[in-house]
Amino acid sequence: MTKPKILGVIPARYGSSRFPGKPLAKIGDLPMIAWTYKNSLKSSLLHEVVVATDDERILKIVSDNGGKAVMTSPGHPSGTDRIREVSLKYPDSGIIINIQGDEPGIESELIDGVAKLKLERPDWAMSTAAVLLEEKEISDPNRVKVVIDKNGKALYFSRSAIPSQFKKTVPAYRHLGIYGYDRDFLLGYPELPPSALEESESLEQLRAMEAGHSIGVYIASGAALSVDTPEDLELVVEDFKKKGLIP
Repeated sequence: MTKPKILGVIPARYGSSRFPGKPLAKIGDLPMIAWTYKNSLKSSLLHEVVVATDDERILKIVSDNGGKAVMTSPGHPSGTDRIREVSLKYPDSGIIINIQGDEPGIESELIDGVAKLKLERPDWAMSTAAVLLEEKEISDPNRVKVVIDKNGKALYFSRSAIPSQFKKTVPAYRHLGIYGYDRDFLLGYPELPPSALEESESLEQLRAMEAGHSIGVYIASGAALSVDTPEDLELVVEDFKKKGLIP
């Protein structure tokens, strides 16, 4: 059986309440979105990588740095809807990987892990990733937790502390915002109605789970720093300097 082609899509919006113009923020000589694109190309499983944006400035900077980018509608209610629009332009792609544009140091191991899991479990609508949760993160609602069954399938995602450590200490995992989608599932995603759990937790993936779809979870060895604020960017710059990536 022929393996499906895998498309990597990096959503990149210019507007951000906490950090306007974030994708174009410089890390060394390159804008952040160019670093994310460059590191995504290191994946051994992606057949193609493209940036999905709603801003001409981002489109130009990606193209100027040798990358591929497409314009998408500015009216999408979610990143998943933006990814879906791009997938329509690439009809030969059977699996689509949603790569966060604000993780310039993303490792190919993470992308390949999520893609490989989706290849191995075509019966699961989605795949994603997680890392071991640090103790200081347990009560942080900005750190999304995930509980996983023995087969590697997500049981639930929450901003609360799950699983409970009431009677026994068990591993806890932090969800990472990377997703692999089956093409047919992604195309039908807009038909899924918003769910009560999704709205309660403010977590879009719960819409799929509440509708009965399965999400596989790849356990990664680590996670790159993400950028939500200018202060986060400073931490990434320091990290890149320590790794010798920039002077």
